[in-house]
Amino acid sequence: MLKTRATHLLGVLATTTLLAGAAGAAEFEFRLAWLTADSPTDPYALTAHAFKEEIEAALPGRVEVTLFPNRQLGDDKEILEGLQFGTIDLGIITNAVVANIAPTYQLLDLPFLFGSAEQAHAVLDGEIGAQLAANLRNDGIVSLGAAEGGFRNMINNTRPVRTPEDVEGVKYRTMQNPVFIEMFSSLGGSPIPMAWGEVFTAMQQGTVDGLEIPTSVVEANNFDEVTKYLSFTRHTYSAIHLLMAERTFDRLPEDVQQAVLDAGEAAIARQRVAIAAVEEDVVNALTGAGMEINEIEDVADFRERVAPVYQRFETSIGADLMSAALAAVSAD
Repeated sequence: MLKTRATHLLGVLATTTLLAGAAGAAEFEFRLAWLTADSPTDPYALTAHAFKEEIEAALPGRVEVTLFPNRQLGDDKEILEGLQFGTIDLGIITNAVVANIAPTYQLLDLPFLFGSAEQAHAVLDGEIGAQLAANLRNDGIVSLGAAEGGFRNMINNTRPVRTPEDVEGVKYRTMQNPVFIEMFSSLGGSPIPMAWGEVFTAMQQGTVDGLEIPTSVVEANNFDEVTKYLSFTRHTYSAIHLLMAERTFDRLPEDVQQAVLDAGEAAIARQRVAIAAVEEDVVNALTGAGMEINEIEDVADFRERVAPVYQRFETSIGADLMSAALAAVSAD
């Protein structure tokens, strides 16, 4: 049922018509890359197809977007570099990698900052998100907004995670980002930074015991085949950013620039709805595949353990920006 329903959702999001057709190439051709599978439940894929449909419908015959999923143009780091150099036009990249070039984005990776997706959306779509986007423009990249990655959870082959003690001694693959490394260290785990392309094999071979990713990415990339336990720690909200190379954006006429911005906003709105719609089916599919799934009864102990992470990264994020975010989530 999951694949049928999700395939229908992806079909609604993505009508992949070649607008150039026999008449020749479109006026503007964009290459859009991401690192995960082109799956009907994958949040990156849903964002990519939604953007392609929106921009091609807005400018029929003028724009064509070619999609490059599954690391065809490299891992997140390589895609991000391609955006900076202008060799890749568009990319969908997880926040932790963006934060490596724009440290203020570390704000969004702070553990247990957001209590709900709606809370995260309010911050991302408001003044704080606008400030982050302005900072990223200084690095040669235009933000078209933040799509829904979902909350990141811990999966592993050692034990279910119910308390911070359950993390201790477990080898977790983390993204190559200091916030995530510090977070797992503060919980007593053994963080192992590793590129995405190496992770599935590392799990198969036991090089790592587990990792932390959104539930939809677990299912879409078949991690249920190599992992036993899924614990809903919801330790970090996963923002995945739809980005365009500034060099590409700046060479576009004003009407196309505005269409790109509008298409990004529309695509993200649709992707968030689609991700929410398939969430229950994804969890059911993982349960059916044999994963043991549990909730966290009390998150207070986790919050206490990771408090030093906030102190460590306050300077690189900026005290004012961190205070504004904390005030926003406290007021909700």
